[in-house]
Amino acid sequence: MVQLYESIIMALNSLRSNKTRSALTLLGIAIGLFSIIIVMTAISAIQGSFEEAFNEIGTNNIIIQKYPAIQTGHGDRMKYRNRKDLSVAQGEKLREMTTLPSAVGISLGKGSRTVKYNKEATNPNVYLVGVNNDEFVTSSYIIEDGRGFSRQDMSYSRNVCVVGNDIVKKLFKAIDPIGQKVTVDNMRLEVIGRFKEKGSVLGQSQDNFIIVPITVFTKYYGDNSSAEYSIQAPDNKRYQATMDQVIGALRTIRKVAPGAENDFEIVTNSQLISQFNDITKYFRVGAGVVAFIALVAAGIGIMNIMLVSVTERTREIGIRKAIGAQKNTIRFQFLAEATVLSLLGGISGIILGLIGGNIIAVLLKASVVVPVFWIVVGLIVTSAVGLVFGVYPAVKASNLDPIEALRYE
Repeated sequence: MVQLYESIIMALNSLRSNKTRSALTLLGIAIGLFSIIIVMTAISAIQGSFEEAFNEIGTNNIIIQKYPAIQTGHGDRMKYRNRKDLSVAQGEKLREMTTLPSAVGISLGKGSRTVKYNKEATNPNVYLVGVNNDEFVTSSYIIEDGRGFSRQDMSYSRNVCVVGNDIVKKLFKAIDPIGQKVTVDNMRLEVIGRFKEKGSVLGQSQDNFIIVPITVFTKYYGDNSSAEYSIQAPDNKRYQATMDQVIGALRTIRKVAPGAENDFEIVTNSQLISQFNDITKYFRVGAGVVAFIALVAAGIGIMNIMLVSVTERTREIGIRKAIGAQKNTIRFQFLAEATVLSLLGGISGIILGLIGGNIIAVLLKASVVVPVFWIVVGLIVTSAVGLVFGVYPAVKASNLDPIEALRYE
């Protein structure tokens, strides 16, 4: 332990005496670790935010829609666009034909709406959604004030709405929104409830929307856009059975031929997370390749600086051997110097990577994270780089002949 401590102190003193050369070598290691830590930190932060958003689907929920959640390729987009829309009537038929789901939510949406109250108006970016009553069960939104839609609201197509918190903040400020009348396009709606605030994910607000009974939506806008169904399984044990029953029923309703692929998309929480990981793995691989190249280059730099150090300290090595220093002691000393040099560069790269990655996360309004696993991996790798590339200089130093070393000028 004493030898280790003394070796580290001597290594630091040696690095201090060659500041410029040491700094350039440290820079190579730092760049390697910085490249991988900044990418992993940013991806971990973004992934955390995405998973938080994906979890809103619910572990027992299944989403059915016309388009996949993540699309790639122009050809695929054309294929999905040519599919028949999912209709409200098909959703109602699905409710009748299935027995396992505890709820079948049906929704239709229109973006870029403006909500007006007296002389106040929102930006034209509000999402208008028409829903059935089961949507309140399958969604993760909680009504904080007022109420949801009654059966009578649905049956009689009453012009009522429940609003997100962004609309409350923009239009009502200090006024109680319940009972107030707002206008959306040609609809005059009474506010009967407001949802609990959910905040934003990656800068995208989850509270900038207004919902109306689906019967009101179709009365004003028709049923000529594709609906979305949100199915809730009764529990985890019957999740797969519920999905199978729903898929079978919907294929029958939409007259999909036996053996043909579904003409609708099934979206689940785990599927979204898996697709996100598939996309980000290429960034991880890219960061790993950059880090590997930088670390190999830095390792060669470490070997070079240690060989120069052996040459410069040949006489010192001869004196230490003359007074009884063993080969193992000399070897350990130079390995310690190479490892300390590598670790200092690695720590610098990790700190810079954490700062840079979390700056990206903050700019994207994602959570700040510390990727402990990759920090540990980084420290292990940099230690290994120091040891591997320090072996040859250490062996060369330990094998110097003491008499020849003392004569060296």
